Amino acid sequence: MENVKAIVIEDEEPARVVLREYLKKFPQITLLAEIIDGFNAVKIINEQKPDLIFLDIQLPKLTGFEVLELIDHMPVIVFTTAYDQYAIQAFEKNAADYLLKPFSEERFTSAIQKAMDKLAIRQNDSATVKKMVDYLSSESTLLDRIVVKTNSAIKVIPLDQVIYIEAQDDYVMIYTPSGKHLKEKTMKFFETHLPDRQFVRIHRSYIVNIDYIVQIEHFSKDTYLAILKNGTKLKISDSGYKLLRERLNF
Repeated sequence: MENVKAIVIEDEEPARVVLREYLKKFPQITLLAEIIDGFNAVKIINEQKPDLIFLDIQLPKLTGFEVLELIDHMPVIVFTTAYDQYAIQAFEKNAADYLLKPFSEERFTSAIQKAMDKLAIRQNDSATVKKMVDYLSSESTLLDRIVVKTNSAIKVIPLDQVIYIEAQDDYVMIYTPSGKHLKEKTMKFFETHLPDRQFVRIHRSYIVNIDYIVQIEHFSKDTYLAILKNGTKLKISDSGYKLLRERLNF
């Protein structure tokens, strides 16, 4: 395939230099930009729509995985990573190629060939990448923030600003003091990845930040409501009520 547009997303200068030098051996690949942080990565990928990106996982502002969640245009991806063998197995499982730092020119050439093969058959990597992100997310550590995108704006929400999360079919609605934000994630994901000392799933439709609960009200027989600081009233299921009693010691 001729005239492949590529972007390097890497915050380490030595790694960018290596990628830049190795790419000189492939005249069919045009390097459009070198980006050092996640915010600009999302913006430039969506604007310039590259065919191929070289993506580091550990970036300033947003991680590589958060970048993939937020972009509208999905190119073929070659990961550049210092992740351990466990993560590499996840990449392989989901057919996304990777370069484990430090990598040789021979290994780089192999990754380029795989990327070119995908581009030659116009393979759309969106489903593959989503599977990979979901797979890694299922095994990752607890969240310390939530990243959302509204139109072209990216917002990083600290967990102490999350009032509650509501199920919305294949999405969730995240409520904060400054507004609400839709995100394509499941309630199960947040139930698993939010710290349970702070968040409780009180109902199949709601996960609440217990710091925002001001009162638990008996609504009717075996039915309770959580009254929040902003006046919102949320239904509490039987299992949710039991969890709240455990967490709040009442």
